[in-house]
Amino acid sequence: MPPYRNLAAWKHAQRLAVECAKLARHLPPYEQEALADELRRSSYRVPISIADGIARRDRRECRAGLDTARAALAEVETILAIARDLGYADGATYERLEAIAVETSKTLYGLLRKLPEAEGARP
Repeated sequence: MPPYRNLAAWKHAQRLAVECAKLARHLPPYEQEALADELRRSSYRVPISIADGIARRDRRECRAGLDTARAALAEVETILAIARDLGYADGATYERLEAIAVETSKTLYGLLRKLPEAEGARP
């Protein structure tokens, strides 16, 4: 497996995290300790979990890291939909971030499919 920084999934996730952090800064003050903080945490967890999983020697641990990234990505998508529905993110911003999330999801799924099936095999 190539270094995590060379993976398309990590690159997309990193971009998503940065863009979500920018959106979080613009949420209303009363949402900074709730929705904005959760958006930052969840979006940061995606590239961090990909990097962590790829750094693991054991296939199961690698898969666990990538599965954590997938779960965090689902959280990000849900938070983005909430922000849109509450009027905190306009349609164009939501669509742009959702497109990055979809691309992240596709490449992350592809990465999971490439993992070897043998127990303990190095990805």
